[in-house]
Amino acid sequence: MKYTTLPHTDIKVSKINLGTMTFGQQNTEAEGHAQMDYALERGVNFFDTAEMYSVPARQETYGSTEKVIGSWFKKSGNRDKVVLASKIAGPNPGFTYMRDQLDFSPASIKYAVENSLKRLQTDYIDLYQMHWPERKTNYFGQRAFNGHDDVWEDNFREILETFDVLIKEGKIKHIGVSNENAWGMMRLLEESKYNNLPRIKTVQNPYSLLNRLFEVGSAEVSKYENIGLLAYSPLAFGVLTGKFLSGEEHPNARIKLFPQYTRYNSEQCTQATRLYQEIAYKHGLTLTQLAMGFVLQQPFLTSAIIGATTLEQLKENIDTIDVVLSKEIITEINEVQAIIPDPAP
Repeated sequence: MKYTTLPHTDIKVSKINLGTMTFGQQNTEAEGHAQMDYALERGVNFFDTAEMYSVPARQETYGSTEKVIGSWFKKSGNRDKVVLASKIAGPNPGFTYMRDQLDFSPASIKYAVENSLKRLQTDYIDLYQMHWPERKTNYFGQRAFNGHDDVWEDNFREILETFDVLIKEGKIKHIGVSNENAWGMMRLLEESKYNNLPRIKTVQNPYSLLNRLFEVGSAEVSKYENIGLLAYSPLAFGVLTGKFLSGEEHPNARIKLFPQYTRYNSEQCTQATRLYQEIAYKHGLTLTQLAMGFVLQQPFLTSAIIGATTLEQLKENIDTIDVVLSKEIITEINEVQAIIPDPAP
């Protein structure tokens, strides 16, 4: 395994992060435990979850992923070997079963943290993140700005003050954001700088060969402010393994089980994926190796979040840690990006 340092800390984290959102729905508790055992054995010490998981979110499985992780902590005694990240859900009219107010008010944040700690059977969360912004903005595949009629009032200072209390209580150690853009990150950094409040350390956004929008604006914040990217969906829901190009049926694949996630289903995604597969084969690589290798060697990356439903998939993903792409390969990748830019925002 290769390791990086969580920005602005001395915490060493694996460059591959175990995504867990399948635990409790696509994967049983036993399967989740087996994945965590294997990941830790391979040197993966960074796990990511969220209060709303498993996915797709529904009331019957709310909090199920954190419960699976919690039962593993209790059984294995491995809590001190894991850097654990979780998230608080933001506003969404379909998630009212989670708590009375789906916002980032002090009461909501404290309530969400306390309940995550109970499910996780731990006293602290190493990295606590806001899952998506409270305001209307571009995330989850939105290209056009949709915040013109937003009535949201800037509460970033209050949020950081709440996190400051929780950090001093020892319930969370560090904070980050997710599905956030450059403006949101800079506002949070501004508040922390001028009011001596906790500083965000990471941003968890989508990043893959099919979605490089992080490079537009946010990568600059990452570079100059040292905000580490936790790249999710580096294999684009399995599309960048190439398994959907053969015509073979994959009825248990996430993209088939949950057709509501449409961002990777376009013809442009298929065309780009074929071109990337040609590059991979030309250079003696699998498409998975090409896709993961590209993400893992980005200078703004702290860790790439991988999700698997089988141990075989997990092994293949972790094995990509040693892939190094040549300048020639990167040039060919960029040529495809120029022709079919970001088909899966």
